[in-house]
Amino acid sequence: MKQLQKRGFFLLHLSVFIAGFTGVLGRLIELDSALLVWHRMAWAAAIMALYLLVKKERVHYSLHDTLKMSGVGVLLCLHWVFFYASIKTSNVSIGVVCFSLVGFFTALFEPIINKHRFSAQEFLFSILTLCGVYLIFQFDIRYRLGILLGIISSALYSLFAIANQRVGKQYEAKNMLFWEMFGGLIVLTCLLPLYNAITPIERFLPSGMDYPYMAFMVIFCTIGLCLLQIIVLRKIDAFTVNLTYNLEPVYSILLAMLIFNEYKELNPSFFLGLSLIIISVVLQTWSKLKITLPKENRHHSKS
Repeated sequence: MKQLQKRGFFLLHLSVFIAGFTGVLGRLIELDSALLVWHRMAWAAAIMALYLLVKKERVHYSLHDTLKMSGVGVLLCLHWVFFYASIKTSNVSIGVVCFSLVGFFTALFEPIINKHRFSAQEFLFSILTLCGVYLIFQFDIRYRLGILLGIISSALYSLFAIANQRVGKQYEAKNMLFWEMFGGLIVLTCLLPLYNAITPIERFLPSGMDYPYMAFMVIFCTIGLCLLQIIVLRKIDAFTVNLTYNLEPVYSILLAMLIFNEYKELNPSFFLGLSLIIISVVLQTWSKLKITLPKENRHHSKS
């Protein structure tokens, strides 16, 4: 059990490291946020469909099962649209830091959806993250629209992670990923005319360096990352996964500093807020390990 727990945490942190590239790629790819997500899901769905057909693995499910998996994909799709809109409206650092509120929203949503007891400890850890985001929110009025979009994005991802954990246990990860991508793609395609009416889309196809950036995003940050997340959520609870993903800003901000020189746009209150977010992740990870390891030791002493 201890070995499985360690493997689960290793895969979790590997997925967070990979996720750190998504924000930077979102700014590098010169497509509107909705079109970026549309191409991301279309490419991923096509690759997964080809893989499943070549391997002759199961693709067809009942309508009920298909709708369940596709519905999870719709939540992921909406999260991505708001996430990239946040980055393009502000910058990479703001967009990824707002993602840290996922733990706060999960602490609120998960007890209601999964019908279990509310955890005061999880809520307190989340409040620490909320204080960090509040400090960041205060540092520059120019980025408040981006912050608002980022907050909506984190709430949607929280719902996605909870739904993914509930539904993902019933299906193979590869099949789940295909139907998530396909379901999100279909719904986003239907919403694009409305989106275009509100926010006119300048360009519908990638160009130039968009293609290699998109390929990297699809192969590593979509297919690879989603498969890792599905596997991790079978080993570790959704709250721990979501709160650990608060470390994603650290990787993304470091990359953004190197590529876009974003450190020139950030002030001490931003880094103080980021420090509070990191502390909340460390405390949560420590508390989970503290609870798990004594249980395992008692189990081994009995055997």
